[in-house]
Amino acid sequence: MKRGDFLDCSHLDEKKISGEQIFDGIVVKLYRDKVILEDGTEAVREVIKHPGGVCVLPLDGDGNIYMVKQFRYPFGRVLLEVPAGKKEPGEEPLECGLRELGEEIGAVAKNVTPLGKLYPTVAYDTETIWMYLAEELSFSGGQSLDPEEFIDVVKLPFDEAYAMVLRDEIPDAKTQLAIMKAREVLKSREGK
Repeated sequence: MKRGDFLDCSHLDEKKISGEQIFDGIVVKLYRDKVILEDGTEAVREVIKHPGGVCVLPLDGDGNIYMVKQFRYPFGRVLLEVPAGKKEPGEEPLECGLRELGEEIGAVAKNVTPLGKLYPTVAYDTETIWMYLAEELSFSGGQSLDPEEFIDVVKLPFDEAYAMVLRDEIPDAKTQLAIMKAREVLKSREGK
C-alpha cells in the first residue's frame, strides 16, 4: 500500500443528518446525532463535547519529574498523574499548560517542548489533550489550587516513573504517553 492510498479514506466519512443536545453539564455536553454511513444506512452516534485540556511533564535539572496525586471520582481511587487541566474558552494550549504548571505544583518553566496531542477516547468524546515537556524549572512558592481541587505533589526520578508506566502502576493515558514521548525526546537529544 502506498502512502497516498493510506491517506485516501473519504469513503469512510459519516454524514450528520440530524442531532440533538441531550445533556448540558459543567464540563461536558452530550449530543445524540443521526448519521449516514458509507453504505447508505443510518446510525446513531452519541458524542461528548469537551473543551480540551493540557498536560505538562515537569523535569528538573537532576532528572526528576513532578507529578500529582489526586482522587479521581470515576475510578474511586487516587491516581498519580502529570499536572494537567481543562482549557478555558479561548485559551491556547501552551498558555493553559503553563497556568496549570503554576497552579498545581507552583512552578514556572523556562523551556517548553511540545510533545504532540492525544485523543483519549475517540469513539465518543471530542476531548483533545496537548502535551508538553517543561524544563529549566523555578518554583514560585506554592500551589494555587481551585476551590474544589485537592492534590499532593510527588517528585520522582524520571527513570522510575518510566518503569512504573511499564509495570502498569500509572494507568492514566495522558501521563503514560507524556512520559513515553518525553523519553524519546530526551534520548534524541543525547544522540546529537
